[in-house]
Amino acid sequence: MNQLYGAISISKQGFHQNLDRMLVQAEEQQQLLPLIDQVREDHPQMSSRQMYRMIQPIHMGRDRFEQFCFSEGYKIERRKVYHRTTDSRGVTRFDNLIQSIELTGVNQVWVSDITYYELGAVFYYLTFIMDLYSRRIVGHTGSENLMTVNTTLPALRMALKERNPEPGLIFHSDGGGQYYCKEFLKLTDQWKIKNSMCESVYENPNAERINGTIKNAYLKFYGPQNFPELRQMLNKAVVNYNNFKPHESLKNISPVAFEKLLTETNVFNKRKKEPKKENNSSSKQIEIISL
Repeated sequence: MNQLYGAISISKQGFHQNLDRMLVQAEEQQQLLPLIDQVREDHPQMSSRQMYRMIQPIHMGRDRFEQFCFSEGYKIERRKVYHRTTDSRGVTRFDNLIQSIELTGVNQVWVSDITYYELGAVFYYLTFIMDLYSRRIVGHTGSENLMTVNTTLPALRMALKERNPEPGLIFHSDGGGQYYCKEFLKLTDQWKIKNSMCESVYENPNAERINGTIKNAYLKFYGPQNFPELRQMLNKAVVNYNNFKPHESLKNISPVAFEKLLTETNVFNKRKKEPKKENNSSSKQIEIISL
């Protein structure tokens, strides 16, 4: 290998530093794709240069961002393509594990997505993790950038602390880089969580729906003016959604009420199945009297 490094006039340290930079750039590109899709859906005529000014990616300059958008088909009046082949960039992908799955309780499948929230000319980012069975938001965070340490990691840590799930939980998401970076996969591996990914937005509709619900049914009416207020009102929105918003799929009760009903039902069924204990004291008393 030293001969190879010498032949290409680069040191071993320089080679690995360059490789690390390439991996960071590839990860950021995959983090940006779902976000750019959302921006273009909300602003159909927004140019790539305008999107760059609003998103302000950390590791990508303006010209390279525009080239990246063009290469992915984000020109004005483009035909929107949801399916993307990203294996050529060395991106990690997981199989979709929730297709045709039959849910029987909570903590079987969590779904997650990241969306943006615009305040003035600045973008902030909201990450949600929802229990697919009860529709309860079990983890969330608001952040000023798309870095994994500020998005999926704190949201997942919150969910794990709240739920303490058994091994085998499926975590389903899109192909965003925040869901397959080393730090995130280390945490899911530690908890024996199965990673699952979709290839189109149609395979993660519930996570997409929760984005719109919190943004449009709560935050826009609360009217945060800055990032601290956004985080505060995000917490308020999640509490109100979980505790008070009725769902048709949950017998028109809130996620928290539905989970409480599940717990009470399970306890009742467990007691119902338990064999009745004989009253030994009564039988003994009868025997004594007979004697």
